[in-house]
Amino acid sequence: MKKFSPTLLLLIFSCTENPAPNLKITSQLNQSGENLVLESSQNHSQKTFDSPWSVTQRTLRGGKQEGVKLLTLDNGKLQISIIPDRGMGIFDVTSKGIRLGWDSPVKEIVHPSYINLESRGGLGWLEGFNEWMVRCGLEFAGHPGTDEFIDNTGNPSTLNLTLHGKIQNIPASEYEIIIDPEPPHRIRIRGTVYEKFFYGPKLKLVTEISTVPGSDSFQISDKLTNEGAFAQEFQLIYHGNYGSSILEEGAQIYTPAKSVTPMNSQAAKGIENWKSYQGPTPGFIEEVYLLEPLSNSEGNAIALLANADLTLGTSVQWNLSELPYLTVWKNTAAQEDGYVTGIEPATGYPFNRRIERKYGRVPMIQPGETRSFTLNFGIHQNQDSVQSIIGEIDHLQKNTALTLNREPPVTE
Repeated sequence: MKKFSPTLLLLIFSCTENPAPNLKITSQLNQSGENLVLESSQNHSQKTFDSPWSVTQRTLRGGKQEGVKLLTLDNGKLQISIIPDRGMGIFDVTSKGIRLGWDSPVKEIVHPSYINLESRGGLGWLEGFNEWMVRCGLEFAGHPGTDEFIDNTGNPSTLNLTLHGKIQNIPASEYEIIIDPEPPHRIRIRGTVYEKFFYGPKLKLVTEISTVPGSDSFQISDKLTNEGAFAQEFQLIYHGNYGSSILEEGAQIYTPAKSVTPMNSQAAKGIENWKSYQGPTPGFIEEVYLLEPLSNSEGNAIALLANADLTLGTSVQWNLSELPYLTVWKNTAAQEDGYVTGIEPATGYPFNRRIERKYGRVPMIQPGETRSFTLNFGIHQNQDSVQSIIGEIDHLQKNTALTLNREPPVTE
């Protein structure tokens, strides 16, 4: 096990007094420091791995990404890019030219110090939005706006909430690399992120991204603990975003569900085609659909995004006792504006917390209690693999008719 404090891992760079006269430094993701190897299979000669692997770190330079540390977990088949400075979010996952991620108009991995969550009426979160996996929460998630509630002293209170909460813009206090001692020697990168305030929540999130050497799957496994003396509301959305490699005209999402509901009147117009995607469409207005997922006998739900000819797909599985709801966000706008879809298992839907509380979708975590959340992801690179997942989904759906609700929920 290796444990790291971010402040101890800064790479020191020097500059010459006489730089080259025509040297041009651009602020792009690939303009960064050298890779620092933190761990690798070479350091474990007593273990046998199915594939060589490594965990490296580089420090990004230039613009709003200055000083951001980027970890890359390479299991020999998958490369997972993790951002400790942004709540242990994942920038992207790549495998043999396939990429889970998207091409956001935000090109840099923005340091949280440059994010003002209050800007543009609480939409400042969008100024750093370009990761594949973003956690939304913890005290609140969803749309910005005013919330009215009873505080811990029993008095009515109001709070102006910003888009999708704070956790994605809080740097991890520490992170560590753990190699399981027993085969298949799973590699784990575990980080701790605190969302704590005086006269506010005292929440600790221990996040973990892990994979087995040589595999085409990986896992996110998180533990949320209330370290305060009072019960605390919380919200958590695993905002997975897909725009490159798989999303295209004719792509579809497959997931077993009891019902699909449009979030607003714009989404209601497209309810018949909720599961299929257009190509990049200038002027497209986002559509959001709220799903009640179905599970298998073990309580696990599944969603698959597949390309048009079913030769490539990616899946996510999770347990409904932990994350009972699923949101599908369709934003098939022009490439320049962010061509992307969101597949988002969650504790609720992305309405403002005031509305979610009305519908009983804001859970409580008791003092000292820990809640666990686990999601398993796979990349499927041939038609047989994709069709196998579709068959599993069809089997779960066959005894339950899917209800298409054509009107959005009442929010007032």
